[in-house]
Amino acid sequence: MWTIPGAPERKFHQPDSGSLKVTEGSVIEGYASLFGLKDQGGDVVQKGAYAASLKRAAAAGRGVKMLWQHDPTQPIGIWDEVREDGTGLWVKGRILTEVEKGREAAALLAAGAIDGLSIGYKTVKAERDGKGQRLLSELELWEVSLVTFPMLPEARVAAKGDSLDSDIFAELAQAFDEARLSLAKR
Repeated sequence: MWTIPGAPERKFHQPDSGSLKVTEGSVIEGYASLFGLKDQGGDVVQKGAYAASLKRAAAAGRGVKMLWQHDPTQPIGIWDEVREDGTGLWVKGRILTEVEKGREAAALLAAGAIDGLSIGYKTVKAERDGKGQRLLSELELWEVSLVTFPMLPEARVAAKGDSLDSDIFAELAQAFDEARLSLAKR
């Protein structure tokens, strides 16, 4: 195992149809991350990866932030519950419709215009397996965002009966990944 210092990373997750619920126009719940699935960046989050981070946050009395599109200047709500279970990282919270971006996010979710969740984190422990995957065994979770383009195409928010073409997301994620790798080589 190795430790990686540095900038925050992001993992996008689009929950399966029906797994992210929005009630009363502003209460949202579902999985922000799923264990054991390879994302388009070649990473696999392992069971227990969030446990230490969630324990430290609880002991310090601080919560995981709810942001709009990973923008730290645009908090849009509060995650009331963030926990691991056998499936992944489950979140439940409230979009604050008293703030402008919160109203916009609630309207876009209700219309099905956005349907993704993404985590912002720092890798604490990871290792490479023989298949070119990075196995993430400990993460420092900073935030969970509502996003337009999730990294995990098979994970989707209910889109009011519509189905999105996962190939489009795969191509877009690949383009972003290639751009990121190109910039990292400079």
